[in-house]
Amino acid sequence: MRLAAALIALCLAGAATAQEAAQPAEAARAAATRLAEASALLDEADGARNRVRALTEAIRAYEDGLEAMREGLRRAAIREEVLSRDLQAREGEIAQLLGVLQGIGASPTPVQLVHPSGPVGTARSGMILAEVAPALDIRARSLRKDLQEVSVLRALQESAADKLQQGLEGAQTARAALSQAIADRTDLPKRFTEDPVQTALLVASTETLEGFASGLSQIAVDEAPGSLPGISDRKGELPLPVKGTILRRAGEADAAGITRPGIVMATRPRALVTTPAPATVRYRGSLLDYGNVIILEPQAGILLVIAGLDVVYGKTGEVLPGGSPVGLMGGPDTGADDLLTREGSGNGAGQTETLYVEVRQDNTPVDPEAWFKTDRG
Repeated sequence: MRLAAALIALCLAGAATAQEAAQPAEAARAAATRLAEASALLDEADGARNRVRALTEAIRAYEDGLEAMREGLRRAAIREEVLSRDLQAREGEIAQLLGVLQGIGASPTPVQLVHPSGPVGTARSGMILAEVAPALDIRARSLRKDLQEVSVLRALQESAADKLQQGLEGAQTARAALSQAIADRTDLPKRFTEDPVQTALLVASTETLEGFASGLSQIAVDEAPGSLPGISDRKGELPLPVKGTILRRAGEADAAGITRPGIVMATRPRALVTTPAPATVRYRGSLLDYGNVIILEPQAGILLVIAGLDVVYGKTGEVLPGGSPVGLMGGPDTGADDLLTREGSGNGAGQTETLYVEVRQDNTPVDPEAWFKTDRG
């Protein structure tokens, strides 16, 4: 009776894990579909009226699909390993059960009806067999399902490299096309014309970001009056400029003990950076120890400082629509090497680049998380 109860419990546990098992494979398949959709968006961008917007959407779709592929395949690899270990650990149990079943099947029916204890023992044996046999059958079906799932997961992982490589190549093609489309763009309005001499003098004389921000008006020539609609009504709801994870919050010290009033985000290599709202480009270029910087003005008195870019898009004085690309992160887009690793997860693994985001209101830094929608919001 104990054997029967144990087998039934074992079968129920196997059924529960089987329900969990389908999730990694389905996630990976869904990611492959998203990559195919990104490829279609890239093809459609060739004839789009607004190529920059169309290519931006294609790159975002590639980023989403590649991230989903990484996470789906990571979970599939972990699930396949767990199943394989479970099957290996049960080799002895499986062999023992097969031996019992083979012994029962090899015994002639008259022998099975005779028990050393007499009729009572024979009756008890029959009752036990009646309980155990269905449980053994359920367990056998569960094991077959696990074996089949291992085979499916392995085949999925083996085919992943080609899908990933195609996705990476598509993303690279989209980035190159975006750079060209931005270079060819001539239809953006301009709030002012940059004075290159004043800009050079301001950069050379600047010692702090505050000092640089206070002198930005000096580099503007023939600036149009007024302001953009602004972002005050979207406070706390602005999208972050890049897909990634907040590595350090405002005021948190880095490894060298240096604190800054902005946030530092960890991103994947070559990630696309966009403006969270319509904004005027107040400055773009190298600045102090911030690396490549773009300073955006979504409304009078508010500046968004985005630093750490490898490639910077846009021209000083231009007015960019919300969601427009302002740059790309650096780093090699290796992609395939980290896909099938079992360590880490989708929310941090492979995010090797860092982007600094600061918000200044009346030239005083404020906590960016008061403006952007983050995991705190």
